[in-house]
Amino acid sequence: MLPKYIIEFAAPLRSRALSNHYSTDDPVTCVEFVEELLERGYRIRAIKHEGMELPKHDFDKMVKTAGGMLASKHICSALGISAEEGHFRFGFAA
Repeated sequence: MLPKYIIEFAAPLRSRALSNHYSTDDPVTCVEFVEELLERGYRIRAIKHEGMELPKHDFDKMVKTAGGMLASKHICSALGISAEEGHFRFGFAA
């Protein structure tokens, strides 16, 4: 059975990028994995849903959501505040 989401990415190595993929059926897990890729600076080559590449708008929305989650974590960590306070002060999701 085909997984609902497949993320194709490349891990940067010294002289080349190592291509790989990650698959999941959970959309939340998918966004969390994209967040992890952004954190590590990996190249995201494609995000597929049920075997088809996401339309550009949906791809961008998923990356934007993951980027917001990453920014929230970094800001809350840097300021030593909880996710709830970060939501109240900066509007990030709690």
